[in-house]
Amino acid sequence: MLFNSIDFSIFLPIVFLLYWFVTNKNLKLQNFLIVIASYVFYGWWDWRFLSLIIISTLIDFSIGILLSKEESSLKRKILLWTSICANLGFLGFFKYYNFFLDNFISAFSFFGTEINANSLNIILPVGISFYTFQTLSYTIDIYKKKLEPTKNIIAFSAFVSFFPQLVAGPIERATNLLPQFYTKREFDYFKTVDGMRQILWGLFKKIVIADNCAHYANMIFNNSSEYGGSTLVIGALLFTFQIYCDFSGYSDIAIGTSRLFGFNLRQNFAFPYFSRDIAEFWRRWHISLSTWFRDYLYIPLGGSRGSIWMKIRNTFIIFIVSGFWHGANWTFIVWGTLNALYFLPILLTKNNRKNLNVVAEGRLLPSAKEFSMMLITFVLTVIAWVFFRAENITHAIQFMTDMFSGLTLHANYWTSYKFVFWRIGYPFIITLVLFVLFEWRGREQQFAIQNFAQIRSRTLRWSMYILIVLIIYFIGSFGETSFIYFQF
Repeated sequence: MLFNSIDFSIFLPIVFLLYWFVTNKNLKLQNFLIVIASYVFYGWWDWRFLSLIIISTLIDFSIGILLSKEESSLKRKILLWTSICANLGFLGFFKYYNFFLDNFISAFSFFGTEINANSLNIILPVGISFYTFQTLSYTIDIYKKKLEPTKNIIAFSAFVSFFPQLVAGPIERATNLLPQFYTKREFDYFKTVDGMRQILWGLFKKIVIADNCAHYANMIFNNSSEYGGSTLVIGALLFTFQIYCDFSGYSDIAIGTSRLFGFNLRQNFAFPYFSRDIAEFWRRWHISLSTWFRDYLYIPLGGSRGSIWMKIRNTFIIFIVSGFWHGANWTFIVWGTLNALYFLPILLTKNNRKNLNVVAEGRLLPSAKEFSMMLITFVLTVIAWVFFRAENITHAIQFMTDMFSGLTLHANYWTSYKFVFWRIGYPFIITLVLFVLFEWRGREQQFAIQNFAQIRSRTLRWSMYILIVLIIYFIGSFGETSFIYFQF
């Protein structure tokens, strides 16, 4: 079920009313309702994939209890690796089987040996990368004795399948989300209003910005050989806004929806395109995944401690694995490698923790130095996104070559001008500029329009909400387009 669908607009009010007006006096019943609602939400795509969530839930629930009772170091490791192998086994089969098979065949063909093996027609279960990492963190934290296992199967099932963040995050830690299922939730009007405000902004980012950008970005990327360098730059910029607004829009809707039910999820995006270096960008982009890899992979490998070689090795491992997490394609691995190359100089010069505050905090405008740093970081990010979006490595390299070589040809600028102002049109261009200004103005908040709550005039406040709704209605791209990260 998509957040931007008619189905969800009917589903959410029904669950909300049952939750607060029917099951509100019984915590177990509320949690059970969340489990059932989550399974309906997920099963809306394909009910057969519910078995994977249920199996993963039962495995980690059981292993968590067994770990708490086991004192033997060897047996505890066996239990941990049982969880890791089971969860990553499912993920590896559904997501990477054909990738490894095709590359295995290609490797032998390169050396003159032909291998006959057929790829499987495997459908990737929506959200498997997200809930797999969520359940893994639960088992690992219990193994490290950072968390006591739950004996409440309903609460744990609700934690694993919680529908607002089930299919595209944020990837919640059990230490944050699971205890919230033990505590009675009271209806909070202000939290509910704030949640609806965040949902509205998430829908705006998805329907107005992301889906409109997607239309034109796809047009350019899918026919890149037909366009000049300056138009290809526009395509790269459009995809840059598309992926941010698509994914952060989902996170906003997920976090806002959670607040309707009395839950607090952690911020997943903190205005990453206003970052002053790549290290800051990765502290602000897909925060739940970045911190997951930091805590469960990077730090156990040694982090930034040790020799220069270890720092280089760990940096490349974390970024390449992050790229591979996104999909079974060499483009994602190159994307991860490129970000590692960006990050490495900052790490080796010990500047990776330099920009921890919000840029231009307490000021309306950034300094010239801050602006230039943001611009350089943004350009590097746009270049990396080309590899992320391209169909394959060849396409990415050709796109980059045509983009940079074509920038010197002035004849291409008229074509790009026509594309922007005749095909895309002024209304969307103006809306995109206003969006950036709103994001900049609200960069110190959890989401851009959170400070609307501080507008004392009710008339002005509601006028702003109505304006956003009207923009969604008149400029939004309606068609129940799925979110980009559903494929990951």
